[in-house]
Amino acid sequence: MVSVSVSCGSGNMSEKLKGNILVTGANRGIGLALVKQLGETPGVEGHIYACCRDPQGPGAQALRDLSTQCPGKITVVKLDVSDVDSISSAVQTVSRSIGAGGLNLLINNAAINRPEIPAPLSACGKKDMMEAYETNVVGPFLLVKMLLPLLQKAAEMDSTVKGDKMSCSRSAVVNISTLISSIEKCPETFPIAQMYPYRTSKAALNMLTRCLAEDFRRHNILVTAVHPGWVRTAMGGEEAPLTPQDSVGGMLSIMTTLSNKHSGMLLDWEGNKIPW
Repeated sequence: MVSVSVSCGSGNMSEKLKGNILVTGANRGIGLALVKQLGETPGVEGHIYACCRDPQGPGAQALRDLSTQCPGKITVVKLDVSDVDSISSAVQTVSRSIGAGGLNLLINNAAINRPEIPAPLSACGKKDMMEAYETNVVGPFLLVKMLLPLLQKAAEMDSTVKGDKMSCSRSAVVNISTLISSIEKCPETFPIAQMYPYRTSKAALNMLTRCLAEDFRRHNILVTAVHPGWVRTAMGGEEAPLTPQDSVGGMLSIMTTLSNKHSGMLLDWEGNKIPW
């Protein structure tokens, strides 16, 4: 398990994840835990771009503290994935910072759930569906599209040595999905929480993952969807069995093992394949 303590220079299972890494929804929950544990990755060339909607707001205090504890390791970037202008501005900021380098790993973690769980049919309206789709699908779509030149640049580095081998340390997109996005598993998961907007938007994110995997194969860019488990966050609730630290430790461990055969798959935080 990857240690959760912030020790900017102590390495462990996440040390294989290197280079420039961008995480969305980084100010709390799973996103914040991702930045914490990635912040332990050694190597002066590694850098984390931690993105959230309001970097100066009270909700980002923990992220700002983390950035201070890891000087030169973490850059906090303003990004609202539901706003195309915000996405464009964030991409420009990251591009200027990376310069001649490429983006090695994009983790699309930011997501919303509308309305509150269990979100049955009677409680859901058009606005809920559209907001969930805009943030959970369109946001990652636009972000990947705008960051593609940086992902390609990373994939092309040392291409004579790496050939067509894909990995998260070379160039990859990891979309944080969910078990309840699985159409095959719906009869098992639906009685627990209907969550119409969330589960349908995440099912769409799975298709986006599959399409990008096919599209980016020619660029040697890996694209995979990962279910973090039922996690004790604002969305998951206090009854969830997993802490963000345990979930992220598992996901980061899995990311170090991803290769060509995993591109276009939906895996859980322990590496098990989930049917679409």
